[in-house]
Amino acid sequence: MKKIALIQESPYVLDKKRTIEKAVEIINSVSAKGAELIVFPEAFIAGYPAWIWRLRPGGDRGISEELHVRLLKNAIDLSSDDLNPMLEAAKDNSVTVVCGINERDNANSQSTIYNSVITIDTQGQIINHHRKLMPTNPERMVWGFGDGHGLNVIDTPVGRIGSLICWENYMPLARYSLYSQGIEIYIAPTYDSGDAWTGTMQHIAREGKCWVLSCGVALERKDLPTDFPNIDEIYPADEEWINPGDSLVVSPSGEIVSGPLSKEKGYIILDIDVDLASTSKRALDVAGHYSRPDVFKLEVDKTRQSPIHFKNSR
Repeated sequence: MKKIALIQESPYVLDKKRTIEKAVEIINSVSAKGAELIVFPEAFIAGYPAWIWRLRPGGDRGISEELHVRLLKNAIDLSSDDLNPMLEAAKDNSVTVVCGINERDNANSQSTIYNSVITIDTQGQIINHHRKLMPTNPERMVWGFGDGHGLNVIDTPVGRIGSLICWENYMPLARYSLYSQGIEIYIAPTYDSGDAWTGTMQHIAREGKCWVLSCGVALERKDLPTDFPNIDEIYPADEEWINPGDSLVVSPSGEIVSGPLSKEKGYIILDIDVDLASTSKRALDVAGHYSRPDVFKLEVDKTRQSPIHFKNSR
């Protein structure tokens, strides 16, 4: 049995330093409770840009630009030492950490933000870095398109883990790329919630015969910074919850074993039998004996995409 922890807590929205400090406190706290794998929600550092679902496209340009500037300044440059406190906390506690971040590109223009999820190992090293393949609807005004570079399943002390972010989980081929790498613990950091999302998580567990950990964004109006522009128009004072969280754990049979944790902050800490991800495939193994490679083949390009390639002039 392995002990996992889903963290349904709000960040300090648009404040990466305080959010990272909070993440370190949480890692220390749930590690002390025995957690070996700790999962944070989508874009936890420094907050999912929930305002994009309220602002009018093109009609609230001033507010959108102000918030985007603040989000960019609080996005994580992975070549910097921003995340060092979290890396050290993972190493000190000998735990694996999966965390959603707003990532600032450091390779090209250095101004594009990506919706990314990172995996930190027990030695405090980032061992996987996945950028969301396809931002959804108004998310495309905030985040750039990711690529297949991070579509990896990683061996960890808790099992073989991999991640897809929010509506990436509706992409059958993206899911299959993880199934085909022997995933045992399928991690879905997300802003989505509700019965339809829960049903999707159950379907993925049954399809992939893997554990599914869905870690949702829990966000209240009071979590927004005090200087959030036009807050009373965007989020009326009588609106307490912006997003309910709805984190849950689903077994390889599709059974919900914990959650959904709705409209409350806290953790799901649970022991899971990781071996079920293998033994459950006896009847259905979509990337193994139930596949038909003579009829269907999937090709995945894991190259990190870039608009420019320099060649030496010498």
